[in-house]
Amino acid sequence: MTTPVDQQRVREHVRDLQHRLAELSPHREVRIVAVTKGFGVDAPRAALAAGLTMVGENYAQELIAKHEELSTEERDRIEWHFLGRLQRNKVRSIAAIVSVWQSVDRSELIDEIARRAPGAKVMIQLNLSNEPQKGGAPLSEGERLVGQAREVGLTVIGLMGVGTAGDPVETAAGFARLVELADRLGLPERSIGMSDDLELAVREGSTMVRVGTGLFGARAPRSL
Repeated sequence: MTTPVDQQRVREHVRDLQHRLAELSPHREVRIVAVTKGFGVDAPRAALAAGLTMVGENYAQELIAKHEELSTEERDRIEWHFLGRLQRNKVRSIAAIVSVWQSVDRSELIDEIARRAPGAKVMIQLNLSNEPQKGGAPLSEGERLVGQAREVGLTVIGLMGVGTAGDPVETAAGFARLVELADRLGLPERSIGMSDDLELAVREGSTMVRVGTGLFGARAPRSL
């Protein structure tokens, strides 16, 4: 079951969020990745109608299903970002769809993406909270993984991280560590910040925020 999406409300939310981001970061553009997990194909369509082209998905099967429902014109406009924890055996099924792989966090995944999507744009995901239920490599592994991805021909555009739930101090510290590493490695993109912590992320140097419920409303419970 998916939650219905109201295009007009999404337009309003996008406009409000863009205004908010411009106020928070007047000298650095912060772009929005519209996260559509838990919603149907009307969510990416609403994002496109509101002027957003970067759309994020967390599950391979949801991504495939939505992509297949889009028209050719919609597919040409959309830039799919894969955000979720990804099994290596799922890479092949979505390699032709994904524009940016944001959740790359281990060596075998790097090798599989390089094999299935040579030259693909990737981001290395770092676990900023040391919470085992969250994806991401330890910060200490970030430089090595960036180097490996570059060596196998992938285009590393940045780093991605998730904040610590309910702990703004630790979240801000984690974001700062990620940005410092991105600076040191010459990576322009920092995908940090979601609906609940985007102010902290923008303050620490985010270039893109991943927002779902802030645009589309509450999600229906995910069926098992």
